[in-house]
Amino acid sequence: MVVFAGGGLGASLRYIIGLCVRTPSSGFPMSTFAVNISGCLLIGLLYPLLNFGNETLKLFVLIGIIGGFTTFSALGNETFQLMSRGQNQTALVYVILSNICGLLAVYLGSKISSIF
Repeated sequence: MVVFAGGGLGASLRYIIGLCVRTPSSGFPMSTFAVNISGCLLIGLLYPLLNFGNETLKLFVLIGIIGGFTTFSALGNETFQLMSRGQNQTALVYVILSNICGLLAVYLGSKISSIF
């Protein structure tokens, strides 16, 4: 329930930022960029503080609020954790595969949906 509640709050914050941050004439998706980068900043600040404390608070804030706000922050944090443990090659593979497979999945999904 705490993840559910936090996720709703995070998704609402994402929506509000989307309303406030406008896309420039270049078409650069500034609101998504702002959400992704600020989510990474937040998880970078809060993960060390909450990772070893109250499990309910950790679930509410890290998984719920920040996860509902942006899952890109999880990618950033997991990559950072891998690098912190000296697993740089795994971190690089994770980032590359996440981006390439993610883009391919969007393409595949769009092709599948065009059938209907």
